Amino acid sequence: MFNLWFLFCSVALATIVSHAQEPNTTYLNVGQAQVKKSNAAIPQIRFLGTPSLAKQYLAQEKELQDVLEKDLTVSSYFQLQDAKSFLESNEKGLRPHPVEANGFLYDAWKSINTEFLIKTGFNIVGDRITFDGYVYNVPRMELVIAKSYSAPLRDTRSVAHMFCNDLLERLTGKKPFFLTKIVTSRSTKAPSKEIFIMDWDGANAQQMTRHNNASVSPSWSRDGRYIAYSAYNYHSKIKMRNLDLFIFDLKTQQRMILSSERGTNSTASFMPDQKNAVIRVSPNSGTSDLYRISLGGKDKKQLTSGPRGAMNVEPAVSPDGNRLAFSSDRSGKAMVYVLDLNSGSTTRLTYAGHYNASPAWSPDGKRIAFAGGTEKHFDIFIVDADGKNLQKLTSAQKSNGRGANNEDPSFSPDGRFILFRSDRSGKYQLYVISVDGKNEYRLTFDQHNYYRPQWSPFLR
Repeated sequence: MFNLWFLFCSVALATIVSHAQEPNTTYLNVGQAQVKKSNAAIPQIRFLGTPSLAKQYLAQEKELQDVLEKDLTVSSYFQLQDAKSFLESNEKGLRPHPVEANGFLYDAWKSINTEFLIKTGFNIVGDRITFDGYVYNVPRMELVIAKSYSAPLRDTRSVAHMFCNDLLERLTGKKPFFLTKIVTSRSTKAPSKEIFIMDWDGANAQQMTRHNNASVSPSWSRDGRYIAYSAYNYHSKIKMRNLDLFIFDLKTQQRMILSSERGTNSTASFMPDQKNAVIRVSPNSGTSDLYRISLGGKDKKQLTSGPRGAMNVEPAVSPDGNRLAFSSDRSGKAMVYVLDLNSGSTTRLTYAGHYNASPAWSPDGKRIAFAGGTEKHFDIFIVDADGKNLQKLTSAQKSNGRGANNEDPSFSPDGRFILFRSDRSGKYQLYVISVDGKNEYRLTFDQHNYYRPQWSPFLR
């Protein structure tokens, strides 16, 4: 099996990063309610090797350029300027004149109101790629960041993500999500589903499971090392399959069964202590409740019980570990509730529409996203953890004009975006939207269906 932990760590370990002298300034005030988008120019990345070899590396050139433009666009901090408006030739150097004889001129960029100029170049020698990135504040005629990277050629996209990560952290003082991952269940050969891990932008999908049945409901541990998921597992003693809950260790590539009660074992939400999780267990009798269980599969404690045979599902432990959001039909229709794990008291959180499901906490624990359904479709909502300030984020339609289903929200680790799936294109594809609902982007463009996507924590 492909070593997925190596996929996470290889760039961080193999990349050599050199820092040029940079002024100690924060350029973007992310504390404002709305950040004005800055005009940014990204000239075509330059091949810095022997000119006659440039055509051999057009694929890498396009890949790097695409990652740079997508990362910085989705960040919502920049308005990328049209390359047709650029007054300078792309042959100009990465540094300004006269620092570099063929360097760029600040005036050429001031005249088109560029605020940030992003100049990049790369070279490939053998099986390694080197990447140089310079960013300038044009009005101040000031270097913002200058970094060089060297990594295996297979990590071409990750190098570009790392540069964008370093740039945004430099500009905002906050850690961005460009080096994070997504785990999701994805359709394979009908009727099977398997667990896949991919970059935050939907690229580099790697298949994690090969159960050849329904592998579903994946979730990350708080440190990103473990993934819990459910799959139908054959039990020789009873001569039948059961939906068991597994934990997969990405570092050791080892898999263990966390829970295998007769019936349904699914939807783990890890506790901050990294020693326990809350899971759903639904015996064949039909009831469904939530349990806290140690990661060794022992010390199981029941947290919910009905009432009156109600279904309690989809646990989501708060970032501080003190509260548990979940969905339950105890009121007659599914709504989101919050259980205080210290006092044991339960409060109903949502009252939107006919069906509320899939609660997800923001990283700061102040808000909860969920899927709210009417009789016709689902949309993504966000609400304060005390039930106030409900906001609807999605409103997409299918090609026939009917409302699309938007489901299974998951916050980015910086809390600025929400990942979800939507069937607006006909298939359930992955999308992200900013928490104010103003910036929405599609991540996947294929013929698969995606289920229960979850954004990873920060992985470095």
